[in-house]
Amino acid sequence: MGRIFGSLHHRLHRTLHQKKLLPAGQRLLVAVSGGQDSLCLWKLLSELQPKWGWELAIAHCDHGWELDAGLADHVATFAQSQKAQFHLRKTNPETPLPPTEAAARDWRYTALTEIAQTHNYTYVVTGHTLSDRAETLLYNLFRGSGADGLQSLTWQRSLAPALHLIRPLLNISRLETGDFCRQYQLPVWEDAYNQDLSYARSRIRHQLLPLLSQDFHPQVEVNLAHTAELLRADVAYLEAQAEEVLHQAQQQVGDLACLQCSILSQVPLALQRRALRQFLRSTPITAPTFSQIEELISLINAPNQTRTSTFPKGGSFQVQKNQSQKNCICYHP
Repeated sequence: MGRIFGSLHHRLHRTLHQKKLLPAGQRLLVAVSGGQDSLCLWKLLSELQPKWGWELAIAHCDHGWELDAGLADHVATFAQSQKAQFHLRKTNPETPLPPTEAAARDWRYTALTEIAQTHNYTYVVTGHTLSDRAETLLYNLFRGSGADGLQSLTWQRSLAPALHLIRPLLNISRLETGDFCRQYQLPVWEDAYNQDLSYARSRIRHQLLPLLSQDFHPQVEVNLAHTAELLRADVAYLEAQAEEVLHQAQQQVGDLACLQCSILSQVPLALQRRALRQFLRSTPITAPTFSQIEELISLINAPNQTRTSTFPKGGSFQVQKNQSQKNCICYHP
């Protein structure tokens, strides 16, 4: 292919180069739900394929929900029309998947990881867009997330050793993917669940964002996505700095994993919180709450023998002296 077809082709081609997302010659497993975003993604990648030399395949995850009846066959037919290798993963009918966003998302990523590892794909590619990024920021904001949650839809992340999840459409809106699908007459499946206002994300998409666009700023989606991108860089920097603090502060007091209080007390509160959260991930408390982290913060300048309450997954933390008679926060299983 001696040229890039159109505007979205050019933007995706440039994004892949600039962000080094999908190296040439790799095996890509493209997640296709049947909706406009995933069909747009597939069409763009398949038309850029001669220039990049990828091996492309389609994967579809069938949730087994009543309103999705016929969807898996629809995607299979599309894959056949594209002459693409097709991988289908279905839920177990004996253990039906709860119709919740979190359960569906977790199951899909597990299924896509298993398909990719079984068939030696190095990248899983999804069609998340700028619009999804804006919705996720609002959804997590309402749940009380910090900067990490507000930037959680990132361009790439690891799914397993040697397997990466890539979201290359995060600078393309849902309006643009819809126009693209109409232009190329792609067979978009209208997902009934996306219209169901019992889901918080659907209410954000169909009620809140249109209201914000009308009454506050017409480019609210773009602006929120830009905020997420700015936060992504901030979070990466702070996490790296906190990792260095954690490395300096960590030590053993007897058989206990501990953090030296004098080192923690010298760094800003933002790094204290992140270093303590990273430390907690090495304990059974892998997903600490805000209040749990704040309880540990209070130990940094507390007297010797001060102890936290027992955390829900067991264990507690206590201020103890190390061999140099310096206070440390120690984890007691």
